[in-house]
Amino acid sequence: MTEKIIIAGAGGQGIMLLGKVLAEGAMREGKYVTWLPSYGAEVRGGTAHCMVIISDEPIGSPYIDKADTLIIMNAPSLNKFRDRIKNKGLLIVNSSLAPEAGVASEGRHILRCPFTDLALKMGNIKIANMIALGCFIGKKKTVNSRSLLEVIGSIAPEHKKGLIEINQKALEEGMELGG
Repeated sequence: MTEKIIIAGAGGQGIMLLGKVLAEGAMREGKYVTWLPSYGAEVRGGTAHCMVIISDEPIGSPYIDKADTLIIMNAPSLNKFRDRIKNKGLLIVNSSLAPEAGVASEGRHILRCPFTDLALKMGNIKIANMIALGCFIGKKKTVNSRSLLEVIGSIAPEHKKGLIEINQKALEEGMELGG
């Protein structure tokens, strides 16, 4: 099993954290993992993406030309990465911030979910990334949710320990969407 994932959105949406939690969760399960972050020049508000590869075998390169899965958090990222998905790949789109127009569904499965709207309903817009991660895990089951919940609990800095519970709830909310 090898899963190649490109995660893209705006700086400040937690794109790198989403990728890092996914990668560390897979490492905790003994899988081979790469995580390749890429920040736009503006960082917060500019574009940001990362590439995560999870495999049962050693990985030759962290770069992904064509992804098995794209997780797209905003319209500019959809425009930039829409052609970087394999035939029959999974495209997960934050329908709160990305328009429905302009994405051909031929040869790919598209899952549209309002991650930002759901995060706002839960009381914190910054958890949209964990809802998206949960949606991916609910659909693909690449990494066990318990591993991700452990990572969320362990990587939070001391001054943000209060956010662990809402991030864990966001992951579970997303898993229901993907399942």
